[in-house]
Amino acid sequence: MFTAQPPRHFNSTITTSSAPRSLAAVIAGTRKHGSIRRTPRPELGTRATGIRSIRAVISSEDKAVGTATPPSTDSNGSLRSSSSSVIDVRAAITIRKKMKEGLVDKIADRWESFMNGIGQGIIIQMVSEEIDPETNSGKIVESPARGWLPKPSNRSYILEYAANFTVPSDFGCPGAVLITNLHAKEFYLMEIVIHGFSEGPIFFPANSWIHSQKDNPESRIIFRNQAYLPSQTPAGLKDLRCQDLLSIRGNGKGERKPFERIFDYAPYNDLGNPDKDEDLARPVLAGEERPYPRRCRTGRPPTKSDPYSESRIEKPYPVYVPRDETFEEIKEATFSAGRLKALFHNLIPSLAATLSSSDNPFKCFSDIDKLYNDGVLLKHEDGKGVLENLLLAMLMKKVLSAGTVLLKYEIPAIVSRDRFAWLRDNEFARQTLAGVNPVNIERLKEFPILSKLDPAVYGPPESAITKELIEQELNGMSIEEAIENNGLFILDYHDMLLPFIKKMNSLPGRKAYASRTVFFYNKAGILRPIAIELSLPPTQSKPQNKHVYTHGHDATTTWVWKLAKAHVCSNDAGVHQLVNHWLRTHASMEPYIIATHRHLSTMHPIYKLLHPHMRYTLEINALARQSLINGGGIIEACFSPGKYAMEISSAAYKSMWRFDMEALPADLIRRWASHMVCHK
Repeated sequence: MFTAQPPRHFNSTITTSSAPRSLAAVIAGTRKHGSIRRTPRPELGTRATGIRSIRAVISSEDKAVGTATPPSTDSNGSLRSSSSSVIDVRAAITIRKKMKEGLVDKIADRWESFMNGIGQGIIIQMVSEEIDPETNSGKIVESPARGWLPKPSNRSYILEYAANFTVPSDFGCPGAVLITNLHAKEFYLMEIVIHGFSEGPIFFPANSWIHSQKDNPESRIIFRNQAYLPSQTPAGLKDLRCQDLLSIRGNGKGERKPFERIFDYAPYNDLGNPDKDEDLARPVLAGEERPYPRRCRTGRPPTKSDPYSESRIEKPYPVYVPRDETFEEIKEATFSAGRLKALFHNLIPSLAATLSSSDNPFKCFSDIDKLYNDGVLLKHEDGKGVLENLLLAMLMKKVLSAGTVLLKYEIPAIVSRDRFAWLRDNEFARQTLAGVNPVNIERLKEFPILSKLDPAVYGPPESAITKELIEQELNGMSIEEAIENNGLFILDYHDMLLPFIKKMNSLPGRKAYASRTVFFYNKAGILRPIAIELSLPPTQSKPQNKHVYTHGHDATTTWVWKLAKAHVCSNDAGVHQLVNHWLRTHASMEPYIIATHRHLSTMHPIYKLLHPHMRYTLEINALARQSLINGGGIIEACFSPGKYAMEISSAAYKSMWRFDMEALPADLIRRWASHMVCHK
């Protein structure tokens, strides 16, 4: 084995791979731990003008090509050298800088642009899809990016540079480029387009951060926009395809750095902070007792109090996610991640403190109306810097005055039409189908209703909702006929919540019941609730601690019925956020995203289909672990389960989550019936 000789001067000499049998050696001249590295090059010389000397190394022997005249353009717009044995091609490199720059950023950009312009900032290596039979390696040419191309006047943050190559006429179609960033910091590469080959313009979409050589000496591999199954990979790209996958898997050791692209697995062991407060300790969600989807590994050291828990990073410091999974500037401007964190940590506690203070509690429904009509006064120091920068126009309004912030919420559409609509049974039922959580109601398929919990622990499995009680609301129809006609539905949170009710009720200021709600869909096409069962865990004195509530016929029973609906809504809100939203939408997706990046090349057609749906999910999940679902976070503060919220989410994952039942129409068929679901 031997390596290709590096060119003496970038400005005048280009080399192709000659004889090395290791692709990494062709690219770098060295191999270390299976990674791709470039051999340190001589100082870049001054760019030659006029006639360029070209030295091409083809196969195992050097063939002097001689002196080439400046390139000319053929009828197809391709660059051609006067010599028939070589082709002159040009790569257009598109880089995006920050849209909003400070003074320091502008100075740094000017320097980097200058270094790029003289060819000392970015090195491009172009790899052919064809293989040299004597080397078993793809042919390679190298050139620095230098010079500026005209840029659109309406996009000043877009920069374009050119790299000129002279390649043998039998070089073949380029299938990959390797980027080496000689700058001290990363840059964002949008794309590379190579002009001059008979195939026409060849596109290499990147949309990726290219790390600095100081952070990582390995070159970045970017493949052209052509999908290949592994068995279809051109011979010249097979080694690169494997190397690219290996480079993002990591070795499971050490703390991840912000510039890295490592996708690895870790359990949910960073939600608690026992070093700060014993009450903030949270169990690790993993294993048979508390199973949970894996998250992206960050590798932070363990806490001092619990060796199984990972230490936390609190705001404003970011949690590691692979570099290209972080929000782009455009995405961050719309999603406003930093502002949402400010909202969670600054605005909501101030608002909660204001609303829960002893001199300003909710004494009646009119106090709730004041949130929309009169607003809430916050101290200016609590809201300063948050509301002024918060983009929540559809949610709330703000009016700033001396020393105070007046916070006014937008009136919900249903309340603007009917102030007390939310109290009515038909709106309660409508919300189960068209509200924020329409994915738990299901058809009642059998009666009596039975629990699947252990009767030795949680009492008799039979529900307290009886046949006689239900038939009173069926307009003369028997319960068997109602089930046969698909007229009965149930919203059942009994088994999910009952094991946690005792813990939840031990928290100060919390009171909860496990609930079941039965609905009847009558001949008039109206869905309405007809019975609510609220349950507590059995005790020695009350082995059957269940109560059923129905429509009232006097003021007392009517308001008890509304209170029962309020408990159902409380349970529904918690299940929506912890199970249907967080678990089924965010957490369960994360291991699939990690596996996709670890096992599917960016050339794989399945990867290309999945990538738009996976983007930014890891960043959103990391922000949630930092501020939303963590111990003492927003979910625990605002929902009834409190500190046991994520344990409930884990229990739901254990008992109900199945990959093959998450998609449509399987979920609808499971909850409703096959003949009720349109399969077209």
